[in-house]
Amino acid sequence: MKRNRIGQTDVKVTALSLGGASLGNLGSVISDDDARAVMQHAWTAGIRYFDTAPRYGRGLSEQRIGAFLKDRSRSDYVLSTKVGRVLSPGPALKEADGFIDPLPNAVHYDYSAAGIRESLAQSGARLGTDRIEIVYVHDIGNYTHGPVDGARHMEDLLGSGMGALQDLKQAGRIGAIGLGVNESQVCLDVMRHCPLDGILLAGRLTLLDREAEAGLLDACRAQGTSLVLGGIFNSGILATGPQPGAWFDYAPASQDILDRVGDLQQRARAVGLTLAEAAVQFALHQPQTSSVLLGTGKVSYLQRNLDAAALTLTDAARDFVTT
Repeated sequence: MKRNRIGQTDVKVTALSLGGASLGNLGSVISDDDARAVMQHAWTAGIRYFDTAPRYGRGLSEQRIGAFLKDRSRSDYVLSTKVGRVLSPGPALKEADGFIDPLPNAVHYDYSAAGIRESLAQSGARLGTDRIEIVYVHDIGNYTHGPVDGARHMEDLLGSGMGALQDLKQAGRIGAIGLGVNESQVCLDVMRHCPLDGILLAGRLTLLDREAEAGLLDACRAQGTSLVLGGIFNSGILATGPQPGAWFDYAPASQDILDRVGDLQQRARAVGLTLAEAAVQFALHQPQTSSVLLGTGKVSYLQRNLDAAALTLTDAARDFVTT
């Protein structure tokens, strides 16, 4: 599988990657065996970039990925995880942040140097490695925290957190630094202060939601910042189509969104694509994109997305996904 560089670093990732949210039981429980089957299917298909985060099942996703990769050569794959949440032993919960049966950990936000170092050390222990190729600052910004807490966390990040990440990069403990977020504006805010190697952008550069086209793409081109695209189905609606109960951006879709998706679906069919195929191809054809995350807990869904990525497009289909 083709590999692409992250920013100006030496880190190279496969053009398709496996997102680890579903491996942390996002929305529904999957067994350890099913999680391993998904990872094995990805590996067999040539995927060598695995993304995860402490948030995903409060460490469960990291734990599962670490167990899967432990017998493989460390030079054969690339890992990314995220900082900003620090875990500690806590009560058993049936659900936390949309993840079912997470590990019994409590969580608090900390974007300071101390919090980032502690978070990364914990992730390394769960993943079974002392080196993480890409570290994303997770969910910084008002989208997650609101204006008051968002400003406080940003002060911690810019005051000491980014410096700690730069020190870790200089020491060879990490290979690239970025943000993992669901909004474009916070990327622009941080990039005014600190260069970024990459941004894992979830849901803001998709067939349906093109928020990133208003400024962020130009900034990435100017600074040489790579994009890793997640949430390419916008919480599912670009996979399921505009059916009743379809979700967009982590909530039931409004009628306006359902109507817009219905129009996209008709246009995709007119050029010989399903809506899901068009969504995958749109992401793959973004020029700043180094990798596209395929996140699922089912082998059948992963294969469907791999098939969509492997399509040979007609001229009409290519025009549809690139304009």
